[in-house]
Amino acid sequence: MWLTSKEILMFPWFSVFALLQIWDTAGQERFRSVTHAYYRDAQALLLLYDITSKVSFDSIRAWLTEIHEYAQKDVVIMLLGNKADMSSERVIRTEDGESLAREYGVPFMETSAKTGMNVELAFLAIAKELKQQAVRQLDEPRFQIHDYIESEKRRSNCCTFL
Repeated sequence: MWLTSKEILMFPWFSVFALLQIWDTAGQERFRSVTHAYYRDAQALLLLYDITSKVSFDSIRAWLTEIHEYAQKDVVIMLLGNKADMSSERVIRTEDGESLAREYGVPFMETSAKTGMNVELAFLAIAKELKQQAVRQLDEPRFQIHDYIESEKRRSNCCTFL
């Protein structure tokens, strides 16, 4: 379904608010032709695949190719393997997701929409990256989204059930 949800989230940081408008296309192929218009204006894209579906994982390369063709050059992209709570039905290894993310130079983590595992972290990381892009001075070090995600996962001990 096109736009299965549209959410607006606000995160406060040091008196600055990041407004995230979330559009969920559910990855359906029938809407692929109209997503190009959304890529052009997007500042960030979260690509999810279902860890219990090879078809879902295999479609990620096509989505990434389109994003690199149509999106802004500085768009923030994150790859998420969803349904981490269903490890007994897993068909895509965590290592495969990590490898694909490394190949495209994007951060990766596994999430569970059902349990909420890493969902907030994914949005916080994206929001922090966007904030840093907006306010960063040329002489400041760049925000390291990969390092931030790894440190937050270690700090919260998020993934012990995987």
